[in-house]
Amino acid sequence: MFLLNLQSKVPIYEQIQTQILRFIEAGVLAAGDRLPSVRQLALENGINPNTVAKAYTELEKNGYVYNLPKKGVYVAEVDTKKSKTEQIYSVLRPLREAGVTKKEIYEAVESLFQEVDDAEN
Repeated sequence: MFLLNLQSKVPIYEQIQTQILRFIEAGVLAAGDRLPSVRQLALENGINPNTVAKAYTELEKNGYVYNLPKKGVYVAEVDTKKSKTEQIYSVLRPLREAGVTKKEIYEAVESLFQEVDDAEN
């Protein structure tokens, strides 16, 4: 179910979070679906259970999942449009706090989308 790149510079817990969010947005995971247990996901992917627990904790903190003690972690009712907006904010907030200007962000977005447009042509 999860494809983790252990060589990536993106932390594994973030990869797990991103994939779960994508599964929710795509309808692969629906509200009320049970996620694999921390232990099961860690064993299947050869990673530390604390890494999975951190991903689940972050998802719960942001309202994407909820934990029922001794029963498991379940997908919460999520507005996927809000989910995308929250993902964008989670990227932009640290940049703003680090002093990156609105103009610099606009220029980076324009450049990124221009690369995509050029690749498609």
